[in-house]
Amino acid sequence: MTVAGVGSKVTSISWVVAGGFAAWAGARLLGVDRVRRAQTVAVPFVSFTPQVARAAPWAALGLHLVGRRKPAATAAVAAAALGAVVRSRQLPRSGSGACGPLLRVLTSNMYFGRADAEVLVARVRQFDVDVLFVQELTEDAMTRLKQAGLDDLMPYTQYDLRGGSRGSGIYSRFPLTEGPAVPLVHMAQPTARVSLPNGYTAELICAHPVPPSLARDGASRWREGLAVLPPPGELPTVLAGDFNATLDHAAFRAVLRRGYTDAARQTGNALTPTWGPPGKNAVLTLDHVLVDRKSAVLACSVHAIPGTDHRAVYAAIQLPER
Repeated sequence: MTVAGVGSKVTSISWVVAGGFAAWAGARLLGVDRVRRAQTVAVPFVSFTPQVARAAPWAALGLHLVGRRKPAATAAVAAAALGAVVRSRQLPRSGSGACGPLLRVLTSNMYFGRADAEVLVARVRQFDVDVLFVQELTEDAMTRLKQAGLDDLMPYTQYDLRGGSRGSGIYSRFPLTEGPAVPLVHMAQPTARVSLPNGYTAELICAHPVPPSLARDGASRWREGLAVLPPPGELPTVLAGDFNATLDHAAFRAVLRRGYTDAARQTGNALTPTWGPPGKNAVLTLDHVLVDRKSAVLACSVHAIPGTDHRAVYAAIQLPER
């Protein structure tokens, strides 16, 4: 092959690489995962935007080193756009100045009920948690949580068991009553009102939209699970769970626009992953604690629980003055 032929091939490959990063940046900025014809593929793949953002500068540098200036410039623009979207998640944001009671919450997906109940209850004790949200809750898991002492710490519960991975529940140190109505979808998303000391009341919602699989209606069912989650009402609201969504999903950002703040983003921890294949490192940030914008987030952290493919998310929330 001639030198000219080799150069042409390298140039073609360079444009494929640069075009791929540019297309990803454009898809993320334009919210292509909102488009029904594209959502089946776009929704799962857009989850990996932080990984693509980390790779883009190296691609631009590589293209520059092989002398492909225009593809390198294209990749550099894409890297800058993706970097601007992603890096802000590492910057703590100022709080609301709330001065009401402190509420400590923990959310954990139990992976078909297989999570280590003793470790999960130990985390509840460690952080002096007031409310525990659990997804993929089963009858067997409830039994093991009780044996581990959770009922002694949190005697109040609201749960919805549907078998397999569909069940969810809310455990609390303080009395629970029926919460805001949420339309039924495939996965259980129970709600409750918690009565805190001194007559203070807050609303709790456990979120668990179905994962956006590559099946024909997978993305639509996932979007439906997010769409039915209610905005904050007059009471302080905590919406927590496995959203099967990241900050790069337009449908999840739509939930935030209803009046919520992501606790991890507020504390600069929104790039900490919470899900990964069983036995592997976590790669995606799918689990979140959301609070109404009148509340302040004092702390947010992610913790491994043996037996589950998800990490638990802890948040300390300062509720607004009544």
